[in-house]
Amino acid sequence: MRRACRTVKLAGSVDVLITNDREMRTLNKRYRGKDLATDVISFPSAPGLPGKLAGDLAISADIASRNAKEFGHAVAEEIKILILHGVLHLAGYDHERDGGQMARKERRLRAELGLPVGLIERTNSAGGRKP
Repeated sequence: MRRACRTVKLAGSVDVLITNDREMRTLNKRYRGKDLATDVISFPSAPGLPGKLAGDLAISADIASRNAKEFGHAVAEEIKILILHGVLHLAGYDHERDGGQMARKERRLRAELGLPVGLIERTNSAGGRKP
């Protein structure tokens, strides 16, 4: 987490909740209007709050475990991929609207951090769906 935040130059702390698909589905429905479990959700800190909180991340351990198995790496590596992806969102990147800027940044940072293939690349190579 610290390396990802430093690499992205994200100021402030980040709290991470690692949970299950059921809770991720609830969070995704409540905050994003999507009634399905997802791998990672980023919650940027509200402007003007006291302290130095950059935001929160929620990660599905269930999806991380399935993805790690599917892509042949350790669950810990998958959690790191999800953290990096979430931290980029907290830093203001949005792969759905930025014309590839976040994808390029994530690819470069994954290489720097020694992480395997990332979320955006997997989504793009899977015909627009997340594995």
